[in-house]
Amino acid sequence: MNDLTQTPEMLIAMMGAKARRAAAEMALASSAQKGEALVAAARALRDATAKIILANRIDMERGAANGLSSAMLDRLRLDEKRVAAVADAVEQVASLEDPVGKLIDETVRPNGLKLSRVRVPLGVIGIIYESRPNVTADAAALGLGSGNAVILRGGSEAVESNRAIHAAMVKGITEAGLPADAVQFVPTTDRAVVGAMLRAVGLIDIIVPRGGKSLVARVQEEARVPVLAHLDGICHTYVHAAADPQMARDIVVNAKMRRTGICGAMETLLIDRAFPEREALVTALLDARCEVRGDEAVRKLDPRVEPAEDGDWDTEYLDSILSARVVDGLDEALAHIASHGSHHTDAIVTNDESVAEQFLARCDSAIVMWNASTQFADGGEFGLGAEIGISTGRMHARGPVALEGLTTYKWVVRGSGQTRV
Repeated sequence: MNDLTQTPEMLIAMMGAKARRAAAEMALASSAQKGEALVAAARALRDATAKIILANRIDMERGAANGLSSAMLDRLRLDEKRVAAVADAVEQVASLEDPVGKLIDETVRPNGLKLSRVRVPLGVIGIIYESRPNVTADAAALGLGSGNAVILRGGSEAVESNRAIHAAMVKGITEAGLPADAVQFVPTTDRAVVGAMLRAVGLIDIIVPRGGKSLVARVQEEARVPVLAHLDGICHTYVHAAADPQMARDIVVNAKMRRTGICGAMETLLIDRAFPEREALVTALLDARCEVRGDEAVRKLDPRVEPAEDGDWDTEYLDSILSARVVDGLDEALAHIASHGSHHTDAIVTNDESVAEQFLARCDSAIVMWNASTQFADGGEFGLGAEIGISTGRMHARGPVALEGLTTYKWVVRGSGQTRV
């Protein structure tokens, strides 16, 4: 902290007051103003690429020295291509439909009162996240695009990268005439600040945690303000008896191995006992250098398969490790997902449309897929632009949370002199 006498509560109170004023201004900003600010922020990110990569190099070296896993380092790493992708994601948000002011529905009562529901920003959003520096830009862009103010608290692993990205974003925002306080970055990695944010009733309207299980669990346990979160990404792919063998291999290998450290990566493979090419499916994963931990039926398919323990079915590996089980049909597959899944993303591979539709209807997850890799569980791939997270809850928003998910609504009542008896 710049002022060593300032407590975490004082810091968040100050930032929250600034954010509240900025949020009032952002709520009235036009779509054109917000779009201009996002385009300017994307341009500033591209201009600052060298500075961002240099800052990221410091974080990477520190992370390696501190023993971060390869998956965590991959999440942290930035290069020219990834910075360009971050800037593109910010710019894409500018092209999306502005949800603020959108009419949800309207009715006219018998007494002539005209009632309508209109989308409005949530207000001040606190985002608490860990090693992914792209979240700084994604969260800022989505906050701006939805007319909110955001307070960003990144993890110590990416502190230099986050600061560089935040500085570029603010440069673009202010150039477009919007308030710098609409996007604030907590200037300290003191863990006590997280607690202060979670208790900031009246200052922060909603908390969005992005990170590991321990972070999200702490937020959900301690928060006194609403939370929009998912705890785990234990995603399943069920290969049905009627799946096309080549399609099944392609989808399964991609779902696990494209990027193992993302929440949409498949963690458990369920193979129908009647699927004719079970062995080839497991072999393809092993040949792709994925460690497979299987039940007895899967272990019989390839001697390289390690025995699965009870805890494997409930583990989000975020690494080149997969649990695999042979099941007897759709009902058993769905029962396994219901018992061990996290309601994030689950998929079926089959050419039987009737079975696929049953799976899509009965699987109780935020995202359900048919003949597609779970790696598509991403706001950008859904056409939503950058996402602030995948919500597995049932309240407010579910699945990828983007612009519309960061709004609420208010009732607007227009009368012509009516009084109530």
